[in-house]
Amino acid sequence: LSGHSLGDSTARELIERRRDLQMVFQDPYASLNPRMTVFATLSEPLLTHGICSGKEVTQHVADLMERVGLASRFMQKYPHEFSGGQRQRIAIARALALQPKVIVADEPVSALDVSIQAQILNLLAKLVRDMGLSLIFIAHDLSVVKHISDRVAVMYLGKIVELGSASDVIDRPQHPYTRALVSAIPTPNPDIERSRKRIVLPGDPPSPINPPSGCTFHPRCPHAIAACRSEVPRLKPFDGREVSCLRAGEFS
Repeated sequence: LSGHSLGDSTARELIERRRDLQMVFQDPYASLNPRMTVFATLSEPLLTHGICSGKEVTQHVADLMERVGLASRFMQKYPHEFSGGQRQRIAIARALALQPKVIVADEPVSALDVSIQAQILNLLAKLVRDMGLSLIFIAHDLSVVKHISDRVAVMYLGKIVELGSASDVIDRPQHPYTRALVSAIPTPNPDIERSRKRIVLPGDPPSPINPPSGCTFHPRCPHAIAACRSEVPRLKPFDGREVSCLRAGEFS
C-alpha cells in the first residue's frame, strides 16, 4: 500500500501497526530465506523499522538469539545448517525483533520432532510471561493447546463453535465437535485409555464454499435434530463459556 493512495499519515500508521503483530509459521525451513544468514534475517526488520542503528545491530541480533536459546556465534550461518527446532527458534527471534504486542503462531511445533516440541512450547510460554506478549496459538493437538493456552476457541468450518477458558473447554466440553476432538486426545495410562469411549464422527467436513444449511456441523453430529438443519445456532453464554449449539447442555 502506497502513501500516495492512502495518505502519508495513514501509511505511516499502518507501518507502525505492522510492528505490533508478528507471525511464526508452521514450517521454519519454508518460512526462512535459505539465501540469508541468521544475521541478515534478524537485522533486516531491525534496520527497516529503525529499532537500532547500524552500529548497534550486531548486539541486538545477539540479544535476540540469546533470548530464544541460540548462541550468537551462529549468526553467520544459513538455515540449512540448523536443526528443525533451531530454525523455529530463529523464526521466533525474527517475530520478536520488532517488539510486537501480539504473535500469531500457526502450528509452530507440528513440523518438529516430539522431543523438540516441548522445548519450543516452553520457550513460547516463557516469552509470553517475560515480555507480556499475547500469543494466538493455532493447533489441532488439544493436549498442546491446553498446555499453553489460557482461553480456547474451537472452530468448525471457519466459525467458532465453543469459546472459553482452556480448563472449561477441554475438561468439560459442551459442543459435540469439541467433545469429539477431546475424545481423540490419547491418555498415557493404558487402563484409562482402554476404557475411554472414542467419538468417531461420520463423513468428511463439507466444503466451506458450499456449507450445509442451518448448523454446518449437523450432517456429522450424533445429536442433531430437525431444527439443526434449518436454524443457525448463535454463540451464546452457557456453563461458563460460549457455545454455538441448539442442544447445549442436553447431553452428557
